[in-house]
Amino acid sequence: MAGLGKLRVAVIGAGAAGLCAARHLLSRPDTFAPPAVYELTEKVGGTWVYEERVGCYDSGLPIHSSMYRDLRTNIPKEVMSFPDFPFAKHLPSFVHHTEVRKYLEQYCDHFGLWDHIKFGTMVASVTPVEVKGGWNGLAWNVTTNDGLDHSKSITERFDAVMVCNGHFYDPYIPSIPGLEKFKGTLMHSHDYRSAETLAGKSVVLLGAGLSGLDVAMELANVDAKVILSHGQRPLTCPLPSGVQQAPPVTAVLDDGSVEFKDGERSKPDVFLFCTGYNFTFPFLDEKVGVRVQEHLVWPLYKFLIPPAYPSLFIVGICRAICPFPHFHIQSQFVLSVLDGSFPLPSRQEMERDIEQDIAARRARGIATRHILKLDSEQWAYNDELAHLGGFQPLPQYWSNLYESNKMFRARDMLNYKTYNYTVFDNKEWKVHDLRGQQLQKPLAVKKLI
Repeated sequence: MAGLGKLRVAVIGAGAAGLCAARHLLSRPDTFAPPAVYELTEKVGGTWVYEERVGCYDSGLPIHSSMYRDLRTNIPKEVMSFPDFPFAKHLPSFVHHTEVRKYLEQYCDHFGLWDHIKFGTMVASVTPVEVKGGWNGLAWNVTTNDGLDHSKSITERFDAVMVCNGHFYDPYIPSIPGLEKFKGTLMHSHDYRSAETLAGKSVVLLGAGLSGLDVAMELANVDAKVILSHGQRPLTCPLPSGVQQAPPVTAVLDDGSVEFKDGERSKPDVFLFCTGYNFTFPFLDEKVGVRVQEHLVWPLYKFLIPPAYPSLFIVGICRAICPFPHFHIQSQFVLSVLDGSFPLPSRQEMERDIEQDIAARRARGIATRHILKLDSEQWAYNDELAHLGGFQPLPQYWSNLYESNKMFRARDMLNYKTYNYTVFDNKEWKVHDLRGQQLQKPLAVKKLI
């Protein structure tokens, strides 16, 4: 153990997950030394920092944020917040991205995080070292440099590392035969900032995840003709005029037109990919053995811990989740592992657990690329971690309000962000539409057994 018997933990990234990790480490000065939080940019907030430019900064560093100008959250603030730090009462339920960034800065103020963040710092490598008397016989050498001047590097030793580097910045472009023959503008949502530049154009938008739907609606407002191409069941909710659905694009033909799975064709001005992002951990030493295959990061026990190196934690890689409370639960679980209140199983047992978990998901028909998409299973996952770690689970209303919002969204994509939610206590909440009319809850609250 480093220092006066206190564990030293490095946190990579000062987005929401990294800030949450730091907040919990600082809350336990008995066990943990103040964390070192490494942040490549000069700001906190990660993907919530809007940057009008795309590509690279003047410094040559890549612009990581994928935030677009008019984004408002698709999760109500009542369940989007960290459970121990609510959003300001006066805000509507669905807030503009600038409010989320402000909220994360206030979180830093409230929990005294600023002094522990090393800005403009790039993590070059994270390497395990065998150390007698170290936590599980291990320590970590973390080598960092000035993000701009790589010649000056510093290596520090830590007992544990929490990787919170986010996963919304390396665009995933699926391989489509003939893509190089497309003659119009090819872009990924990572570089989308506002609809005006595409006003009046014809756009084939690939992907109907939440950002794809959001962007399609923004484009419809500027009279773009949008073909929403996706492989899900056709959406049944009303869509804006100017947006039609099509099956996935299967090829780009010699004349530059795109062909859909049903044989139909289109020759759009713009081919816009809303196809998500790749996971990337360029600083992790090869021998740690964490691999990314078909959008699955593995092997990770409880989607967090490589069994061979159990003092490394990869936080926040699960998808289709309510992110801030998820980080809140994962961070506390990490602390319960490190302070010994949850004794980890043996390496073999953790490896078996991972295999069984993945096999069970595949048996339910979940493709490898969707294993990290927890969706409604996130609540059982969060509760399991709270139970194992012996800390407070999320309040009971949380999952019900979140899942209800999902149903409102599926029914009325165009208006659900005008609703406002009120939480009364651990179980009770209600929702009103724009006219102040109370809406019926789509889901009954499950009784606790």
